Amino acid sequence: MHICHVITRLIIGGAQENTILTCKGLVERGRHVTLIAGPETGPEGSLWNEAEQAGCEVVRCESLRRAVQPITDWQAVKHLRRAFERLKPDVVHTHSSKAGIVAREAARRAGTPIIVHTIHGMSFNRTQPRAIQMLYRWLERRAARNTTMLVTVADAMIDQAVAAGIAPRDRFVTVYSGMKTDAFRVDEEERKRVRVEWGATEDDVVVGTIARLFTNKGYEEIIAAMPEAIARQPKLRFVWLGDGANRNEYRQQLTELGLLDRVSFTGLIPPGDVPAQINGMDIVLHASRWEGLPRALVQGLLTERPAISFDNDGAPEVVIDGETGVLVPYGDRHGLAGAIGRLAGDAQLRDRLGARGRELCMRRFDWRRMVDDLDALYRRWAEDRAARHR
Repeated sequence: MHICHVITRLIIGGAQENTILTCKGLVERGRHVTLIAGPETGPEGSLWNEAEQAGCEVVRCESLRRAVQPITDWQAVKHLRRAFERLKPDVVHTHSSKAGIVAREAARRAGTPIIVHTIHGMSFNRTQPRAIQMLYRWLERRAARNTTMLVTVADAMIDQAVAAGIAPRDRFVTVYSGMKTDAFRVDEEERKRVRVEWGATEDDVVVGTIARLFTNKGYEEIIAAMPEAIARQPKLRFVWLGDGANRNEYRQQLTELGLLDRVSFTGLIPPGDVPAQINGMDIVLHASRWEGLPRALVQGLLTERPAISFDNDGAPEVVIDGETGVLVPYGDRHGLAGAIGRLAGDAQLRDRLGARGRELCMRRFDWRRMVDDLDALYRRWAEDRAARHR
């Protein structure tokens, strides 16, 4: 079976890590795998090297770009159609909104037998103008008509897509986003090392966030909650893993609040260094305004660090309130401060939630389980198609 995965760009991000691990796992299971991606990277960093080491054929599509550009997008459809006609894959599996729209159209025109799309996060969300939401819903509905099956990384995505009229519920299946769970474990030596780098003492309670320094990732809410949280627990420190366009803006806001010395900015961190950084944290905080499955929370819980998150999108499937962390109503900055203060003041509670979180995440989010589930689905769809054409 030849499976061709298509994604818009190979930046350091959850959808990209998910896709590369899927390609790697399928190759290990004897599948013929091709990965097609656009050339763009960005301040988040690049995963092209990881893709090229996954064992699959990697193809760069120059016209596949993240921004909506009708002429370039039409060129991408033509380029991808020619690629599919040459490669003749049994399955085209698309990831991310842009690749999902253009590559599914190209696969339809090329006559690809099985077309699959994974929803890592909805292309339309509450942060967009209504007209944009309506346009993206229409595009997703149109693309879904030519899709064999829609995969989501969390059950919440099915509920949202069905409510938006993308497709009937029986056209969806959840395959939880997988990651290298073995890479995340408690390591006291790494904890001591990274805390020295941050200037954090053993008495400090470090709250870590892993996300681009960009609008909609929740830093506005975190900054607003910090004064109240620190008033509750004066030993609080914050560490932000990542970089982005809003770095200087956030530094200025922290300066105005007199809190800049409370935050360590790590900048871009290679994916392989993230487990060590998480070891230095006591709590993992995720306040994104929209997300599919928040992989940072999974990574934190795999390292037995309890999680705090807004209760939106796929977060409640990772953060079980009172069991693996604390859920806060979406946008509730006072609630965010209270949750931080509560966990910061109770080390035993943090230990209990973290241990339970690791158990859950080892079972639900291992990358090998993800690949097994997808491979089984490909085989089932291929068998169903063959039966219909006998």
